[in-house]
Amino acid sequence: MKKTLSLALALTMALSLAACGNSGGSSSSAPADASGSSSQANSSTSSSSANTESDLAYVQEQGTLYVGITNFAPMDYKEEGSDEWIGFDADMAKAFAESLGVNVEFQEITWDYKVQELESKTIDCVWNGMTINDEVTAAMSVSNPYCTNYQVLVYPADRAAEFENLTSLEGLYVAVESGSAGEDAAEALGATTVPVQSQANTLMEVQSGNSDAAVIDVLMAAEMTGEGTSYADLVYSMNLNEAQGLESENYGVGFRKGSDLVDAFNNFWTQAVADGTVLEVATTYGLQDAVILE
Repeated sequence: MKKTLSLALALTMALSLAACGNSGGSSSSAPADASGSSSQANSSTSSSSANTESDLAYVQEQGTLYVGITNFAPMDYKEEGSDEWIGFDADMAKAFAESLGVNVEFQEITWDYKVQELESKTIDCVWNGMTINDEVTAAMSVSNPYCTNYQVLVYPADRAAEFENLTSLEGLYVAVESGSAGEDAAEALGATTVPVQSQANTLMEVQSGNSDAAVIDVLMAAEMTGEGTSYADLVYSMNLNEAQGLESENYGVGFRKGSDLVDAFNNFWTQAVADGTVLEVATTYGLQDAVILE
């Protein structure tokens, strides 16, 4: 009886070891996710170690650069009736992807979760007029600056007299994009902030009367407010960076920490500046005075 039991135990252990030895092969063949990207969520060990060596190789292997954006004219937006993302950032992202030999796919994200989206590999970069600050550089590897910007106050034209010569936003309900530089600026100047998902949504908040004003990037304000725009009844003024004694902001493209896509982007940008592509695209969207060409 004991001999029979010993043989059974030995057989069980052998089968168990064989199963353990095969586990690595089965985990590497998980299906693609709903967006069509290769099994990004289930390869946390083998894939992440490979990406540490080369994020560029990872993107080229998957064949698509996934770009995290929000609806933000003139950087990333769609014209009415169209499904195509255009804008300065969108057009340059298409050119960058082409230089890598891959396709490009734009993923709308919630700005507050941009770092998590990068780390989970839902996206490969954040390219959406992102202000470079300490919080961003602590969480991502960031490209060289490519555009300048500052925060402004947007409000109804028929209330303009109430907002002229303001130095503080105390007592005002101000719509801001959650997690944005605009939110930081509004809070620093004493506003009661009303966080929403995107800068475009802040304008809807003001137009509907739910907020007194909004704080957004000047590049968006110039594109989306005033005569001839969708928000013709809104105007903007007050440089909030200046009001805080701060310099203008710089935009950068964010990649995963340690990603070699940063060098690939910087090299691409240098060449695109040299051959005139950057200035040509910037002029198309009225950003020729904001884009950095050095």
